[in-house]
Amino acid sequence: MPRPMSDLDRIFSPDGPLAAAIDGFRPRPQQLDMARRIAAAIEGNLALVAEAGTGTGKTFAYLAPALLSGGKVIISTGTKTLQDQLFNRDLPTVRDALGVGASIALLKGRANYLCPYHLERSMTAGRLTSREEAAHLRKIARFAERTKTGDKAECVDVPEESGAWLAATSTRENCLGQECPHVKGCFVLAARQDALVADVVVVNHHLFFADVMLKDDGMGELLPACNTIIFDEAHQLPEVAGLFFGESVSTSQIIDLARDTRNEALTAAKDYPPLQTAAADLDKAARDLRLAVKGENLRLPAVKAESEPGFTAAVQGLADAIAELGRHLDAQADRGEGIVNCQRRAAELAAGLKRWRNGNGEEGEDLVKWVEVYSQAMSLNLTPLDIAPIFQRQMEGHPRAWIFASATLAVGRDFSHYCGELGLGDADTAMWGSPFDYEANALLYAPQAMPDPNSALYQEAVAEAAWPAIRAAGGRAFVLCTSLRAMRRIRELLQEKLLAEGLDLPLLMQGEGSKTELLDRFRFLGNAILVASQSFWEGVDVRGEALSLVVIDKLPFAPPDDPVLAARIDRLREAGRNPFMEYQLPRAVISMKQGAGRLIRDEDDRGVLMICDPRLIDKPYGKAIWRSLPPMRRTRVVTDVEAFFAGPVQSTHE
Repeated sequence: MPRPMSDLDRIFSPDGPLAAAIDGFRPRPQQLDMARRIAAAIEGNLALVAEAGTGTGKTFAYLAPALLSGGKVIISTGTKTLQDQLFNRDLPTVRDALGVGASIALLKGRANYLCPYHLERSMTAGRLTSREEAAHLRKIARFAERTKTGDKAECVDVPEESGAWLAATSTRENCLGQECPHVKGCFVLAARQDALVADVVVVNHHLFFADVMLKDDGMGELLPACNTIIFDEAHQLPEVAGLFFGESVSTSQIIDLARDTRNEALTAAKDYPPLQTAAADLDKAARDLRLAVKGENLRLPAVKAESEPGFTAAVQGLADAIAELGRHLDAQADRGEGIVNCQRRAAELAAGLKRWRNGNGEEGEDLVKWVEVYSQAMSLNLTPLDIAPIFQRQMEGHPRAWIFASATLAVGRDFSHYCGELGLGDADTAMWGSPFDYEANALLYAPQAMPDPNSALYQEAVAEAAWPAIRAAGGRAFVLCTSLRAMRRIRELLQEKLLAEGLDLPLLMQGEGSKTELLDRFRFLGNAILVASQSFWEGVDVRGEALSLVVIDKLPFAPPDDPVLAARIDRLREAGRNPFMEYQLPRAVISMKQGAGRLIRDEDDRGVLMICDPRLIDKPYGKAIWRSLPPMRRTRVVTDVEAFFAGPVQSTHE
C-alpha cells in the first residue's frame, strides 16, 4: 500500500527514520526538495531531469519516494560499482528505515554470471591461452560448486579481466536458452525471474537498453509492468543509447563464434574435420582484419579505414570465412543445440556485416558508418545521427514516471542540450547546488603563460606548470588527461621531475592494473600521483586527504575528427545551427564538471582544481565552462596554491 508523500518531511528530518538508521546523516534542504520533486513526478507519471551537486544525497532523495510509491521501480546506474552499492547497502538501508516491505533484485548483464554449460565445455576443451588462465578456470569451477547467485563479483580470487571468464560465461549470441541442458541451474535465468517479481530492480544503463528497452533476450516483460524508471548517472545515457540504437559487428564476436564452434565440434561433431578447419579460418580472418589498420584506440570514418591498403580485402575475406563456416554448420545442424546456436550466430554476423558494408540499418535510419580500433580488436559500427526520436518512441505507451538524475546535466542552468539529445522536450527540470562549502574549501587554479593546447610541447608545459602544485600538495593528486598519448608523456615527465628532486612520491598510471586495484593503491598510499585518462574522469570516489589536487591538462572537447561527432556537426551546420555552441561546448562542460567532481567528495574535503588549458581564460566560451563549475575561489598564481596547502588562502587573483 503506497504511503503518503507528505511523510517525506518527517523521513528527512533531524529525528526522522533516516537519521536514526544512518550514521552521520544530516538533513539537507536540497535533498528534501529533490525528494519532493521526484515524488510529484512519480505521482503524476511525469519526466523529470534533475541535477544535484555532489553531497546533495541524491540516492536517498530518489530511493525514499520510489519505495513509498508502492509501484514497481527500475533503477538504472552508469556503473556496476554503483549498482552493487545500491543493492547491497543503500536500498536495504532506506527500505528498512522506512519500514516498507518492498522486495529488491539485482540484475546485471549476462557476462557477469557464471554459465555452467560453457564452463563445462571449456573444462573439457582445455583451450586457454596461458597456465594462469587455466588455473583461474579451475578456481571458477570450484566457485561454481558453492555460489548461489553465480555473480562473478563474488569470486574474489579470479581477476575480473581474466580471459578465463570469457570461457565460463555466456553471451547473448552463444546462450542456448531453454534448449540448454543446464537450464534449471542457469544463474542468468534465476536473476531474471527474481527481477520480474521484485518491487525494485537495480540494473545498469547497458543492460537497460540491451535487454529491457530493446526487448532483447526475452526481457521485454520487465518494462511494461514498471511504474517508475530512475536513471542515476543519467549524463551517460546519450552515449549508451547511441551505442545500442545502432549496430556493431566486432572481431571479438567473430573470434568468440570461432572458439565456440571449435568447442561444440569437439563434442558433437568430432568426425567432421572441415568444421574445425572453417572455425580456424574464421579466427584468422578476424585477426587479419584487425591487422589491416595500424594503430590502436582509433575511431575512423569508414572511408578512411577503407583507404588503408588491405582493409577492403580483409573485410571480404571475413565475409567469405563467415559464409564458409555457415555452410559447414548447416551441414551439421542436426548434431546438437550448440551447433544450431553457432549456425544462427554465423547467419546474424553475416547479415550484420552485409548491412555495414552497404551502410544501412534495418529501418533505413540516418546512420554514421565508422570503425573503432582497439589494441586487440576492431568493431564495424553503424550509429544513428539522432537518437532523440528513437528514445521518444521507447518512452511512449504505458504511462510511467521517468527520472533522470546526475551531478552533471546542465550548462550553467540550461538543460536544453541534454533534453534535446534524448528528445525530452516536455520534461520538467530542476537543479540543486552542492551543500559543500566550496568557497572555503576549494581553489580553482588556471596557470598563466600556457601555450596553445595544440602546440608540439604542450605536455611539457603541463608537467612544468603542474609540478609546483603537485609538490605543494605532497602528491595526493590526480592528473587527468584527454588522451592516452598525453597521459603517457606527462607520466614520463613527472617521473623525471621526481628523480631530479629525489622525491619519494608513488607515481601510478592508468593501465598498470585494474581501475579498482589502482584506486585501492592510491587510497592506501595516501601521497600518490595518479596519471589517468578518460575512465578516471567520472565514477571515482576518493574521500579525504589522499586526493587533494586534480590537474586537468585540456578542456575535454571530443576530437573533431571523431566520425560520429563530425557527422553530427555537419548535420547541425547544414541546418544553419552553430554546432560548437549547441553541441561541442555543452558536452565539454558536462565532461569538465565530471572531472572537477573528483575533488570534493564530502564536507571535510579540501583541494585545488588546476585547469591548464589557457582557453578557459582566453576564449569567450571559457566563462561558460568555469561558471558551470562549483563556486570555488579562483587564482592565476601558484603561490596561492602553495599557501592553500600550507593553510587558508589569504588572497585571490582573478
